[in-house]
Amino acid sequence: MYSESDLNGAVEAGALSRDAADALRTHIARQRATPVVDEEHFRLLTGFNDIFVSVALALLLVSLAWIGGTILTPLGGLGVAGAAWFLAEYFTARRRMALPSILLLLAFVGGVAATLVGVVVELDPQNLPDRTTAMIFAGIGVVSAGAAWLHWRRFMVPITVAAGAAALVATVAALLVAAFPALKDNVYPVTLLGGVAVFAAAMRWDLSDRDRRTRRSDVAFWLHLVAAPLIAHSLFQLLGVFGPSVTPPMAAVVIALYVVFGVVALAVDRRALLVSSLAYVLYALYALFEKAGAVELSAAFTAFVIGSALLTLSVFWQPMRRTVVGLLGGIGERLPPVAMA
Repeated sequence: MYSESDLNGAVEAGALSRDAADALRTHIARQRATPVVDEEHFRLLTGFNDIFVSVALALLLVSLAWIGGTILTPLGGLGVAGAAWFLAEYFTARRRMALPSILLLLAFVGGVAATLVGVVVELDPQNLPDRTTAMIFAGIGVVSAGAAWLHWRRFMVPITVAAGAAALVATVAALLVAAFPALKDNVYPVTLLGGVAVFAAAMRWDLSDRDRRTRRSDVAFWLHLVAAPLIAHSLFQLLGVFGPSVTPPMAAVVIALYVVFGVVALAVDRRALLVSSLAYVLYALYALFEKAGAVELSAAFTAFVIGSALLTLSVFWQPMRRTVVGLLGGIGERLPPVAMA
């Protein structure tokens, strides 16, 4: 299976003309009766060798973290970060392997962060004020974001931008907690705003490649994956969905919000919001069935209703999206194109 990145690479290398690549995309879209944009492609595997290499990398990196951490706590993260960069020079820069590249990026950024955490652990500060602790975490977030930026400049792995965005959200949250210690016990408004900001960044990348044929679309995909849980988790936690009990009005609010998320997902042609908020709507619907007396079958009924709804949404994604985008008027014209009836 060849991804959009492979096709673009073939065009850039002169192995395939741009017209031929477009013709191939059109043929596949017609064969599947769905436009390329609706497939929401992203590159994860180039072959089973990706899995084989990823398993080997995981074993190696875990062993380095273990050995280094045994010698001196910061050495574990430092060894992982250094090895991840070195290995990326081959598996990412030369081989262009998808899954190993993602793993190595996460290992590099995580290794940098773990190194700094290890330094703090070795210094063993006692009884630090909450503000100082928050500032330390903010500093770690800034350095981690910088590490992601360096990795992006060298290797341009699409998930890198999302990793940097997550680090920046963590940094801002830590700085705000440092400035306003009362936020420590209720940081969800901050993470909600951070999620909205990341979503806006994702849309900017998305709208720069409406046909989803370049790396920019892959970057947008990963940004949406970061934004969705920040928005969904923060919002539902603020509503207290996982409180002592879910009342019918609360369940109705959760389901209504899920419908709103569905409309947004249809408009932007991204499914991350639906997946990220799925646990909450499952829990709310389960509680409703349980209160209605279907104690033994509440889980089964919940799975049946949600599963059927999601499958229906998948089957009728294109006509439903046409309706939603059509209602948006001029805004809809700027969104990823929708298949015509």
